Amino acid sequence: MADILDPMRRRALRHANREGFETAIPRLMLAARSLPDSGMASVYEPVACLILQGAKQVEIGDRVLRYDHASYFVASLDLPAISHVIEASPARPYIAVALTLDRAVIADLIAAMPAASIGAAAGGHQGPGFAVSAVTRQLIEAWSGLLALLDQPDDIAMLAPLREREILYRLLQGPLGAQLCQIAQEDSRLAQIRRAIGWMRGHYGEMLRIETLAEIAGMSEASFHRHFKAATAMSPLQYQKSLRLQAARRLLATGSEANRAAFAVGYESASQFSREYRRAFGIPPSRDAERLRGMTLLAVGAA
Repeated sequence: MADILDPMRRRALRHANREGFETAIPRLMLAARSLPDSGMASVYEPVACLILQGAKQVEIGDRVLRYDHASYFVASLDLPAISHVIEASPARPYIAVALTLDRAVIADLIAAMPAASIGAAAGGHQGPGFAVSAVTRQLIEAWSGLLALLDQPDDIAMLAPLREREILYRLLQGPLGAQLCQIAQEDSRLAQIRRAIGWMRGHYGEMLRIETLAEIAGMSEASFHRHFKAATAMSPLQYQKSLRLQAARRLLATGSEANRAAFAVGYESASQFSREYRRAFGIPPSRDAERLRGMTLLAVGAA
């Protein structure tokens, strides 16, 4: 598929003048890096990611996924993750595109598609809310059509929605189609978990009560805990911890002291925060704060 990927790579590099940013096309993001990195912590929203060159490793809970230009990644839930660009060089930079998944568009497509044309439809979806699958030429061609609009800005308003639908249509046809269906269905298991996750993201600094989350999800406590772990590859407590640590890291990057950041995100013990932070990011919070602020200063100087 080099005949398709090469012009896509050149186009993406022309428009990706920063490490990762939104484009003029709604919900479309580009990223390019010339070197591998030590890992970036973030919360993935429902998204489809395609690598055009290089490779990435993503850690979500107790799962580790690797993907490159021969595969694509889909997340159907908000998921705390640590991602590593593992293949990149100045001669062959890492290049990736990502599309935030629009629930309304997916629902509209599902309503119009024959059920048998949706990938893995017969068996439903019982796996996690994220996965990697092999890319197809049809999917690459759909992505190429959307990226082409970066050079045709006057056509974006009219054509981008059509080409976005084509990408989602191809995703629904593929092996992860049943997983994407869960995004659009209000009564699906992932939709129930998503409601609880929405509450957790807004209340991560509070004490975690499984009974509250189970009630929000409309499940028994035992069922909620089991389905949450199956969907996210982590327990509710581990999920909350990831949210807290990532929020603390953002505070450290903006100049907050480590102890103040710990208490701000809900920790009652600074020593426990330090242990868990180092376990998650491989470096004590005080040292990471210095590194993060240094990176911010370099970025400002280069702007």
